Amino acid sequence: MTLSHTRPTTPPAATDAPPARSKVEVTKESSVGLRGGIAEQLSKETDQFAGSDPQLLKFHGIYQQEDRDARKAARGGAGARQHMMMARSKVPGGLMTAEQYLVQDELCTRYGNGTLRITTRQDFQFHGVLKRNLKRTIRELNDALVTTFGGCGDVVRNVMCCPVPIDDVVRTAILAEARVLSDRLLPATRSYFEIWLDGEQVAAGEPEDEPLYGRTYLPRKFKIALAYPGDNCVDIYSNDVGIVAVVEDGQLAGFNVLAGGGLGMTHGMEATYPRLADPICFVPAGDLAPVVEAIVAVHRDHGDRKDRKRARLKYVVAAWGVARFRAELEGRLGRALAAPRPMEWNDAADHLGWGEQGDGRLYLGLWVENGRIADTPDSQLRSGLRAVIDQVRPGVRLTPQQNVILAGIAPSDRPLVEKTLWAHGVRLPDDIATVRRHSMACPAMPTCGLALAEAERALPAVLDEIETVLAELGLAEERLSIRMTGCPNGCARPYLGDVGIVGRTLDKYNIYLGGDFNGTRLNTEFAELVSTADLAPTLRPLFATFRDERLPGEGFGDFCHRLGAEGLRRTTGQAVPVGD
Repeated sequence: MTLSHTRPTTPPAATDAPPARSKVEVTKESSVGLRGGIAEQLSKETDQFAGSDPQLLKFHGIYQQEDRDARKAARGGAGARQHMMMARSKVPGGLMTAEQYLVQDELCTRYGNGTLRITTRQDFQFHGVLKRNLKRTIRELNDALVTTFGGCGDVVRNVMCCPVPIDDVVRTAILAEARVLSDRLLPATRSYFEIWLDGEQVAAGEPEDEPLYGRTYLPRKFKIALAYPGDNCVDIYSNDVGIVAVVEDGQLAGFNVLAGGGLGMTHGMEATYPRLADPICFVPAGDLAPVVEAIVAVHRDHGDRKDRKRARLKYVVAAWGVARFRAELEGRLGRALAAPRPMEWNDAADHLGWGEQGDGRLYLGLWVENGRIADTPDSQLRSGLRAVIDQVRPGVRLTPQQNVILAGIAPSDRPLVEKTLWAHGVRLPDDIATVRRHSMACPAMPTCGLALAEAERALPAVLDEIETVLAELGLAEERLSIRMTGCPNGCARPYLGDVGIVGRTLDKYNIYLGGDFNGTRLNTEFAELVSTADLAPTLRPLFATFRDERLPGEGFGDFCHRLGAEGLRRTTGQAVPVGD
């Protein structure tokens, strides 16, 4: 039986909303389709947006930020706050043309801080855009067919999928589904086109109808990812909706649909926690979009609109359980849903290095430290990438591990690509230490207003020390993932790593251990309030014990999970969590 492709139940009218709502809910409802006063404030000669408009800007793919380093240096004096904008693109599956990449590379110099930042959701962030340049930035991105609409805000964010460009019917189908879902789940409002692209202004009064989102959109952000069977490179369990292809006899049979994942939490608030998505159902190929849309509608109707810390879909699934959640979907769709098929994970590949696409061409996955494409004294990565892309014109794909893949390279161009990269000091993946190539960090300081501690700027030095420790212990080639964030919201997915390092306050971190490399298990807290200088020394006895007591074939995360936090503390002589 084929699922209907009609929209799920109509969203409730604004008057049906519960009386207890957060201020953000009121802002969304009164925004006239996400317009607010953004257009008016764009015309003012100020460096920031005021009132509730910074909240609405997020739906347009923009965060208003400030340079916290400058504020600290000025010590609160006049002009201490230097406001700037971060613009985030929305690129389904991280796939773009060479021309689109080159435009974004040019814009980051013209209007940004001279760097491109790959996010863990396969899109680009432009940092340091001034308010007076914001409209030009957005317009020129759209001229290159790159949008920022829905890059942030309480809507479906960038839809992820496995980025490897192998010519394969299943991979092709996964990318096609990512694009369908991205288009189908965009808001209907024309406000983005009016404000940034000089579209026709809406008449005063009622905004356009939002058939899926309603006037208050979703309670919080919503994340979707699609995975190739066996390869969890997208961290499927961290998403509100995870979609895993099911292959039978070499053909796409359909998809397992998972729901209720999410990693954000708040220190000291037990009601918030990271959670893995649950398998919900199997959907035949061709029937995926209405099922996903129905799940979005469940979040719309039942997500918490009073407490934004608990407004993610994961808390609905946790409260209801899988059986009730599936029954709700079946009621909305008007049919029974099949049980999910078995899943097995063999890897969480980073897709780095040279590979054959299966069509006679090659791809090259390049490591980008913490996703920051920049020129430094040691490596002119940004210039090297620009030179290669300008000469060879490969397709470009951003990966969930903050790296970049150059696709569609003729074998005859391989020497040119390698020579150009070497000339710019760009290291190929085989030259990157194992632990470093599997590490990730969020931007944190100085731009993120939520950051409690450093991450992107701190992790390289921490890894220098950890690499030294691993080499001394004979573990230099050991594959493990280390993920660092400046706050507990989990943008670099620290709670799924072998080692998670999460900012607690300035220069202090909590350490989490016991995830697995394939991203199918949450880790647990091991130590609290560890200073940056003590991170490697705290991990050293754990690595030593792992070397001496591991089971055959056991990874570091599995070892830590088997012993548990208390067992690890006893074994290493760390009787209590490290802290002040």
